[in-house]
Amino acid sequence: MTEANEQERRDRATSAVPPHLPPEHLRDPGDAMVYSPDGKTKYWGRFGAAGLLVWHRESGVLLQHRAVWSHNGGTWALPGGARRQGESAFDAALREADEEAGVPSQILTPMFESVFDVGFWTYTTVAVEAREFFTPVVADLESIELRWVALDEVESLELHPSFAASWPALRERLK
Repeated sequence: MTEANEQERRDRATSAVPPHLPPEHLRDPGDAMVYSPDGKTKYWGRFGAAGLLVWHRESGVLLQHRAVWSHNGGTWALPGGARRQGESAFDAALREADEEAGVPSQILTPMFESVFDVGFWTYTTVAVEAREFFTPVVADLESIELRWVALDEVESLELHPSFAASWPALRERLK
């Protein structure tokens, strides 16, 4: 990626205006909001969503600084996103982490899954161990930055509220 292209990508990620989406008929059917029965709460992913918690023993966990235009933009969380119809949470988390951060699935060892379930929508955190260090790559407009963060330093960042709530229990399971 040229320096000019990288600057354009960074400008779009730090803008409050989302990038143009393809017409709905060309998007995956999972790429849509789901609303609670009372209509007050919304979640991304018609078939649920999943994120990948990548842990490396020396480097910590891989976190994504979310694009400003995204839901709770400007906060830190896991690479992840909407599941496709019929896609497992594990496969969705791997796909999204590859799309957003260039996470190489061949060096990952599955550890555990943690499911947040509100009855009509789920978010699954898929935890894996990276057996080798790799340098993540900001591969789309959903990230401002990607960074390896030591376990003791995660809470010093401005975390996505849902990730902040789940982090203490997830961290305990990494030990």
